[in-house]
Amino acid sequence: MTALLEVEHLTKHFPARRSDNVVHAVDDISFAIAPGEALALVGESGCGKSTTGRLVLALLEPTAGVIRFDGVDIVGRATRDLKDLRRRAQIVFQDPYASFDPRRRVGDSVVEPLVAQGRRADAHARLDELFTVVGLDAAAAHRYPHEFSGGQRQRLAIARALSVEPDLVVLDEPLSALDVSIQAQVLNLLADLRKELGLAFLFISHDLAVVRHVADRVAVMHLGEIVETAPAADLYAAPRHPYTQALLSAVPDPDPAVERARRRIVLQGELPSPLDPPSGCRFRTRCWQAVERCATEVPRLRDLAPGHAVACHLA
Repeated sequence: MTALLEVEHLTKHFPARRSDNVVHAVDDISFAIAPGEALALVGESGCGKSTTGRLVLALLEPTAGVIRFDGVDIVGRATRDLKDLRRRAQIVFQDPYASFDPRRRVGDSVVEPLVAQGRRADAHARLDELFTVVGLDAAAAHRYPHEFSGGQRQRLAIARALSVEPDLVVLDEPLSALDVSIQAQVLNLLADLRKELGLAFLFISHDLAVVRHVADRVAVMHLGEIVETAPAADLYAAPRHPYTQALLSAVPDPDPAVERARRRIVLQGELPSPLDPPSGCRFRTRCWQAVERCATEVPRLRDLAPGHAVACHLA
C-alpha cells in the first residue's frame, strides 16, 4: 500500500539564544503512515515529538530531510501551494483551554477551516453534523469556550479538525490536560471516528498506557532520534531497546499481583541537553547496559524482526 505520509531523514535544529550551538530538536528520523493507519510517537517531554508533528504539517520548515504527503514533497513550498495539504492534514492541539479564541463563539471556530478553504457556503450546513459526530448538542454552537468543560472543548477541537474532511490528523498530546475519566471518553471517540471515517493518525504522547489502545504501530523517540519502531502488540510484548523497556516498566498494571512482581527500571541521571547530546548512543549516559562501543559509534535502526527496528548495538 502506498504511504499517505513519508518522512525521510527529517532534521530540525533551532539556533540557541545565548551561544553558537544549535538545539537538536529532531535528528535524522524516518517513518511512514499508510492511509487509515495510526502511528504513535512516544517519548519523554522535550524529545522532539511535537516538533515532528509541526514539521509534517509544514508549520515549521525542516533543517534537512524529505516530507512527502500522498507522494508530493511539501518541503520548501510556498504557503499558497500548501492549500491542499491544509485541507487533508489537520491537528488537534494539546491544550483544549488555549486552542480556542475566548471571544468567538465555538460554532464559528469549528467551521473556521472551511471558511479558510473558501467553503463558507458549506460551513453552517456542516455545523450540526460536526457537533453530532463528536457527541455534542448543536444548539451549543452559539456559546463561548469558557462555558464548556475540558473534555467538551477537546471534542470541539476534534470537530474543527474534521470539518474539512482530512485524511490525516495529528493529535498532539490530546489527552494530557484531561481527567482520566474524560480521557477514556475521548479515546473511544477517536477510535470510533477513525473506524467510521478511515482517518490516519499521528498520535503524539508520553503516555504508553494510552497509546496501547489507539496505535497500530509505535515509534519511540529519545533526544530527537527514533530508537525503536514496531507494531504495537510486538513492542508491548517484547521491547528491545533499553529505553523502551524503561518506559514500559513505569506503566502501572491494574492487577496488584502482577504489579508487585514486576521489575521497575529506574533511570539514573538527567536527560542530556539537546544543545550538547552525548557522542555515540544518546541514551548511553543513562543506560545500565552501555559498553565502550556505545560512546564512540552511533547505533542505526536495524530490523530485528519483520517491522521491528531498533537502534541499539546490543539489541
